[in-house]
Amino acid sequence: MTNVVKISVRHLVEYVFKSGSIETGFRTSSALTDGTKAHQKIQKTYGENDQKEVYVKIEIPYENIILQVDGRCDGLLVQDDGLFTVDEIKSTMNTLDAIKENSYPVHWAQACFYAYIYAKDHELSEMNIQLTYVQVKTEEKKQFQRNMSLADLEAFVMDVVKNYAAYAKAKIHHKINRDATSKELSFPFEMYRDGQRKLAGSVYKTILDKKVLFAKASTGIGKTISTIFPAVKAIGEGRLQRIFYLTAKTITRTAAEEAFRLLIEKGLDIKVVTITAKDKICFQEETICTAEHCPFAKGYYDRINGAILDIFENESMMTRSVIETYARKHLVCPFEFSLDLAYAADAIICDYNYIFDPKVSLKRLLEEQKKQTVLLVDEAHNLVDRAREMYSAELFKSAFLQVKKEYKGTNDAVANAAKSINVHLVGKRKQENLLEIELDEELAILVEKFVEEAEVELAQNEESSQLLLDTYFAANNFAKISRFYDERFTTYSEVDKNEVRIKLFCLDPSYLIKQMGKGFRAKVFFSATLAPANYYKNLLGGTQEDYVLSIPSPFARENTEVLIQPLSTRYRDREHTLSPIIHSILNVLQKSTGNFLIFFPSYSYMNTVYEAFKQSAPDIKTIVQDTGMSESLREEFLSKFQPNAEQRLVGFAVLGGIFSEGVDLKGDRLRGVMIVGVGLPQIGYERDIIKNHFISVGRNGFDYAYVYPGMNKVLQAGGRLIRSDTDQGTIVLIDDRFLQPKYQALLPEEWRDYKVVNKHR
Repeated sequence: MTNVVKISVRHLVEYVFKSGSIETGFRTSSALTDGTKAHQKIQKTYGENDQKEVYVKIEIPYENIILQVDGRCDGLLVQDDGLFTVDEIKSTMNTLDAIKENSYPVHWAQACFYAYIYAKDHELSEMNIQLTYVQVKTEEKKQFQRNMSLADLEAFVMDVVKNYAAYAKAKIHHKINRDATSKELSFPFEMYRDGQRKLAGSVYKTILDKKVLFAKASTGIGKTISTIFPAVKAIGEGRLQRIFYLTAKTITRTAAEEAFRLLIEKGLDIKVVTITAKDKICFQEETICTAEHCPFAKGYYDRINGAILDIFENESMMTRSVIETYARKHLVCPFEFSLDLAYAADAIICDYNYIFDPKVSLKRLLEEQKKQTVLLVDEAHNLVDRAREMYSAELFKSAFLQVKKEYKGTNDAVANAAKSINVHLVGKRKQENLLEIELDEELAILVEKFVEEAEVELAQNEESSQLLLDTYFAANNFAKISRFYDERFTTYSEVDKNEVRIKLFCLDPSYLIKQMGKGFRAKVFFSATLAPANYYKNLLGGTQEDYVLSIPSPFARENTEVLIQPLSTRYRDREHTLSPIIHSILNVLQKSTGNFLIFFPSYSYMNTVYEAFKQSAPDIKTIVQDTGMSESLREEFLSKFQPNAEQRLVGFAVLGGIFSEGVDLKGDRLRGVMIVGVGLPQIGYERDIIKNHFISVGRNGFDYAYVYPGMNKVLQAGGRLIRSDTDQGTIVLIDDRFLQPKYQALLPEEWRDYKVVNKHR
């Protein structure tokens, strides 16, 4: 039925009754566990005829729609006089003194709704409703009760439904149009490029079969539209309700927005929201999410429903600028607004972490919704290192020493918890081996204790220091990650004078990527450089049953001239080969026309070659990448690459940096790419730990830690050159290792017809 809206009791009453301001929340996973324990302790006091976790469901017709509402009430108690009581339990870290009978109308609304469904189902004329508040630490309890007739409950429920109806109707109307237009939608171009139909077909089959796909599709094939289009068609066929397009970089987010915009121009009715990071989209100079500090946080929940309905009825593409416009209009926080929109939208374009990071993920996504959702993971090769970061955590001894000093005498529980961690970390300085395979269980317990005490202080004292807040978040993250700790992790400490840094380091993120992606209907990991396939499949949580696809470049090989200049770029040889490298670069530039990008494995090496190049060729126009460039500076850098300019431009950039991926310099804007070195990450402690781990599990540790990540950067940088059928140009690989079998095997098929440049010339 097309006029049915399914919603939980909780989400329905929150939509209607949630009010007030955004406040920085301090509920951690440990507090939620404690909350569950508090619920269970209350439920254990129930009588033998009482029930707990009672599932209720009802259909409520309203005008031309039907609401299917369900949920679980915490308790259903039978009184001596035969009356039934619905018990709604709420746990808090705050003291119970401030909670009065009508402090939280949303809690009464939830309990009353459960009572109505049960009374209606069992033909009862009246019900008792009870709110039970419990303080997590002290287990102190406070209860409020009401008695309501079925008629009063029904009047209340119908008023809730009336307040939700406008939004429900808008959703139903949109869903009918979305399904019809997505079913009728045709591919937005006259014809498919070579391999494009195969990719689109594979994505559709993956969704159909509820599978996982690992797709290597060469640059220029049109991966974005080839993954989005079949997902949209699956919505039209009733296979999906939601698409997540996950990216690592702003520039690939823009490509996804353009693809959806193109489909909308072709007649598709779809709601697309882009989530921008809080620190980027925040309107305030300082990102402090409290009513006192931010007018967009103050009264947010009083205005958010109107804001959502307004943007939902008037916009299809809810990009950053559109969200900012409506956020200012309705005076709501743009970041929280985008998150709330994500639960209502058909397609969400966002960073990997909203799905894969346990600290950030969109937690209100229900299992039922996940079953109707596909994850399209763009530039999936980036997820390996990003996931390692997400699943790692670190602590600094100095922070706990400062907290101990600051809170001694004002909150001894916090001070003592911080002191215990400080003392424990002092002990690390005396250890001979600073690398540990097992989790330090004693430290994990101390950190949990600190989180608990800090949380009480933060919840009860609005004037708590920024130091405590920052230390709390670091400790909370450490506590979360310690619960995931297994043989795929290691712990290492670094000692510098009085400072001790301890890190839980995720070596192999595959298991957690798989766990965080569990429940979704289908997942598509795709990239131009998802090679070698087994390496990425292993580290992204793949299994034997997953689909694997490799599509070669659709462009003629003769469009690309590939040259290998066998000079050593190893650190020890760089001074010796500096002059031959400059000579080689100038030689290529002399024989070619147009703009070039030259990539280097590090800033220091890039700057050394850049200075030498300027001395040798002062007349050639150059531009160089700087560290920490803002988005406007990045755009300015790229805008300098103009086609058919009077004077050619040579750009110097870093491999694996902002200009080596996702950059689209089509046609004559870029005629050549030179890559100096094989891209190996700098040899360091963490990379060596990764190497040794993979050796211990029977894999080639050096390849896993250094070669594959390095060559991926090389392939990504080379992929900046040929972006369309008409693009032509030169790729120059400067390093003697490119002629070794190991590196040769990692070169894409279309680079294999290379010429070796005589290094003595």
